[in-house]
Amino acid sequence: MASGTTTDLELMKKVASYDSKALEALYNRYSTIIYTFIKTIIPDEQVAEEVFSDVFVIIWRKVNHFNFNNPNVYTWLLTLAHNKALDTLRRQKSGVETEPYSDEYEDKYILPLLHPKGKSLEIKDAIEMTNRMQKGMEELTDAQQYVIHLAYFEGLTETEIAAKLNIPVPTVKSKIRIALINLKDNLAKRTLV
Repeated sequence: MASGTTTDLELMKKVASYDSKALEALYNRYSTIIYTFIKTIIPDEQVAEEVFSDVFVIIWRKVNHFNFNNPNVYTWLLTLAHNKALDTLRRQKSGVETEPYSDEYEDKYILPLLHPKGKSLEIKDAIEMTNRMQKGMEELTDAQQYVIHLAYFEGLTETEIAAKLNIPVPTVKSKIRIALINLKDNLAKRTLV
């Protein structure tokens, strides 16, 4: 079976059997998306490349933590990359390791826990959804885009965002909630079109 016709779930099952060709196919399918995503969180190219490498090492070592009953490989991979990138960013910023990085830490904080009834998403659908998400984000105000960026891509807490913007925490909560509602509405409009 050619890797182009193999589903993401089939590739993950082969990776779970330690099939290095399947990992290579998964890498070829997702490397550009994952690296680009990591670069949005970590602008430093060298650090982003290290995180990118770490993500694929984690996939190889911890693929059995993937829930094969929820075959959403795309979401699992991006969530893994997001968690690893934010953790790296936080560790760099704080300069102090609050909790040592270990297998247990990785299992608890880096590996994704997805809802068991999540919808499966193949690469072509993911690209289409990414385009819709980007257009939906562009329709938000600059302020709304910024609070989502601070929370999701910089991994700041509501308290940290409040300090950065010099506004009260309840205002931050409200701004994030309104931005997410508007984003959801923008995405709903695009789905109906």
